[in-house]
Amino acid sequence: MENDAATLYCPNEYCQAANPLNHKFCQRCSTPLPKRYLWAVGDSLSLGSPGEILADRYLLIGQSIIVDLKPGLLPQIPELDNLEKIKAYLKLIPYRLHIPQVYGILSLNEGQSESEILLLEKPPLLANSTNTQEHLCSELTTAWGEASSMRQMNWLWQIANLWQPLLTEGVASSLLDPYLIRVEGSLVRLLELRFDAQPAPTLSQLGGFWQQLLKNAKPAIAEFLKEISLALIQGEINSSAQLITVLDQGLAGLGTACSGKNSLIQSTTIQIITQTHTGPSRQRNEDACYPPSGLLVSKPPQHTALAIVCDGIGGHEGGNIASNLAIETIQQKVIELTSVPYENIDPLTLQGDLEQAVAQVNDKISQRNDTEHRQGRQRMGTTLVMALPIAHEMYITHVGDSRAYWITRHSCDQVTLDDDVASREVRLGYAIYREALQHSGSGSLVQALGMSKSGSLHPTSQRFIIDEDAVFLLTSDGLSDFDRIEECWETEILPILSSDTDIEKVATRLIEIANTKNGHDNVTIALVHYHVKYSEPDIILKAEIPAISASKTVDLTPNTTNGTALDNSHQQTQVITETNPARTSKLPLQLLIILGVLLAAGSLGYWLKIQREPESTVESPIPSTTPQPTTQGNPENPLPSPLGQPPAP
Repeated sequence: MENDAATLYCPNEYCQAANPLNHKFCQRCSTPLPKRYLWAVGDSLSLGSPGEILADRYLLIGQSIIVDLKPGLLPQIPELDNLEKIKAYLKLIPYRLHIPQVYGILSLNEGQSESEILLLEKPPLLANSTNTQEHLCSELTTAWGEASSMRQMNWLWQIANLWQPLLTEGVASSLLDPYLIRVEGSLVRLLELRFDAQPAPTLSQLGGFWQQLLKNAKPAIAEFLKEISLALIQGEINSSAQLITVLDQGLAGLGTACSGKNSLIQSTTIQIITQTHTGPSRQRNEDACYPPSGLLVSKPPQHTALAIVCDGIGGHEGGNIASNLAIETIQQKVIELTSVPYENIDPLTLQGDLEQAVAQVNDKISQRNDTEHRQGRQRMGTTLVMALPIAHEMYITHVGDSRAYWITRHSCDQVTLDDDVASREVRLGYAIYREALQHSGSGSLVQALGMSKSGSLHPTSQRFIIDEDAVFLLTSDGLSDFDRIEECWETEILPILSSDTDIEKVATRLIEIANTKNGHDNVTIALVHYHVKYSEPDIILKAEIPAISASKTVDLTPNTTNGTALDNSHQQTQVITETNPARTSKLPLQLLIILGVLLAAGSLGYWLKIQREPESTVESPIPSTTPQPTTQGNPENPLPSPLGQPPAP
């Protein structure tokens, strides 16, 4: 229970007025009041009683759950030599849909000593403006029996995709602790990370945990779950990639299974609307979108549904050319890729094809730059974010800082990670995100289409399983800057899901918000409304366990092409190449191994050195296409916030 007497301080540095805790806007200056719920990490924590204020800043509202009453101030940051303790959180930032990120630390005096408590933001917590009580999301084991067969399979699939990244960072045991595994709607979310003991956890242990779920598994997947659990325990499934393949087959089986007269695929309807606007402060529009602005597309009857948003870079003589060239090329390629029936589409292959299509766009723009002798900052380029809905799946591919958000009845989550300097610093384990935002040039892009050859391009492709109604929003930074999405999604976008408004009116309203509350840039948005009707299929799924040769070893290589709701593509989007021992060990000659390791070590050392100085990096980060607006209305966020979370001060 929150303390009604506690006050939330305005983050506007020119105001800082105290406000009642349940207010959304400052009473004095109307600045939005971000309400940041945090999770305190520690064994046998005794922070005090609910209602107490810690360190003159943090309101304790439950065991280990606190609210930051001064969101305009930078939290206390861990010392550099203590970053090793939290590096797993930092390097797993591409999985922040499922893993809370480090907010800062809380220092408390206990007797003669001072203790530091790690604070995580966006924990799996159910709370909104109308609640008087906040509580943690249900444990997976508690919610399991009430879920549909598709959702049960979806949860298992997410855990399988998380296994290898967490194992690589030494925290896979987090996926074996029922208390830590929470569910928020269709999403699996971890409360915190638990560091592995030695020996490391195994897939056999995961199979043992899943076996406990058999009792309340839905009839359609009970036999399937029994078979894969046993295969994990007995070592017949000995890699996460193999496990994901088996689960993909199960998901496809559920999607095509008949429920009455209709399959889930046939019962899924999709609406897409785009809008683009020059904005009040620009003379021309360098953004581009597909479908054409203002055109409403529905599937069915259309066979292919696709949404693309591009934000051009390079001015009138470049940005608009690059963005429109990207739209033209990518939509033609995607139509070719999706001209086959769903049953014949392999998710892994499709994701690779989407990334290849993006690479082709990049080379087209780059070639034009070369032909026109454009050099350095004169080269034209564009960001890109696209959404490809196929049956009960959504594929999101992006390069740059145009974003995708996923809105359900439970939450609004940013699912893309900006390709900028701040995010790169976190991915490399150099800084927590709120600290990285304070560095000069933190909003500069580290990649965009057309700036170099595709060999140095790392697009991110993700795949989501959709088992409930949802809206995906694609947007350029003309709208997403200053956390406008986080501020307005409940009032402006959520009503689409309750049929209280139509998608065209929402698109118009979002453009209006961008122009009146931001107004510093072109703005382009696409809305994709997913409407799902699902009823339990009258089938019994069987697992198809691929045969493994006796010599096959466990694959420790992160699955870099099978993007998911959590996406395995963090290795793909990583700008700095890191050594992968598992992949190197597969080389047939020991000499090549030694040479490869030496070369990788030397290259890594050099790259790490230059990346610590982003201002002078060889990569020449691309400046943000958005000029920094004045801070009068929202001074606490001087740079675009690439994580879709409340801005740092």
